[in-house]
Amino acid sequence: MRALRILLIFVVILGGLFVIADRLAVNFAEDEAADRLKTTENLAATPDVSIKGFPFLTQVVGGSLDDIEVGIKNYEAATGNGDGAQKIRIDDLRADMKGVEFSGDYSSATATSATGTATIAYDELLKTAKSEPTQVAPGVTANVVGLSDGGNGKIKVTVEATVLGNELPEPVSVLSSVTVVDGGTVRVKADGLPKFAGVDLAENRVRSITDFQQKIDGLPGGIQLDQVQAAPDGVEITVKGSNVRLAG
Repeated sequence: MRALRILLIFVVILGGLFVIADRLAVNFAEDEAADRLKTTENLAATPDVSIKGFPFLTQVVGGSLDDIEVGIKNYEAATGNGDGAQKIRIDDLRADMKGVEFSGDYSSATATSATGTATIAYDELLKTAKSEPTQVAPGVTANVVGLSDGGNGKIKVTVEATVLGNELPEPVSVLSSVTVVDGGTVRVKADGLPKFAGVDLAENRVRSITDFQQKIDGLPGGIQLDQVQAAPDGVEITVKGSNVRLAG
């Protein structure tokens, strides 16, 4: 009986030491992965990396990890204009990567699939709209001055206009739908057309102001836009991808 008790104590101690070693190893791996991701994606700040699943060490021996969560507070994505100069800030990008396999020297890692969420603030998306006064008809100029949550998944687009040199006393607004087109472009399209002081304008003229789109390139690891929806703080986006590069 005494020998059995000693054996049980020994097993408990070994189990405790294994758990401690496993947690130390996963913490080290998370820090290393975060540093590599920061370098690979040229990030301004170190991202959050959380390796899920237990035990970690047996996953390493098997050559793959079940689940890794990555969080990037602010990500500067390319806008697809060709010169690489313009960027759009994407806030709170969080990606859940499944089936992460890594090379023998741990220099690279690739996820079988990834899904995630993020937000594009309205002030960032506003940079895409025509914020400078543009002539939409003889004697009529207009420009977008604000974007906000219109409720029910719509964006409220606020437009200021000047008719025959006189600025309208109140801006006009229109509710717009936001969608993803061509796999990587956020499109904002008015559901209806506003009128400026009762002036009827050609639809294409009005839409040249109210409607706009923004291409977003170069999301981390090759993930892509999937869906978008207007929300109180901005446009919420979901992303997805396959064979997503985590590092290397």
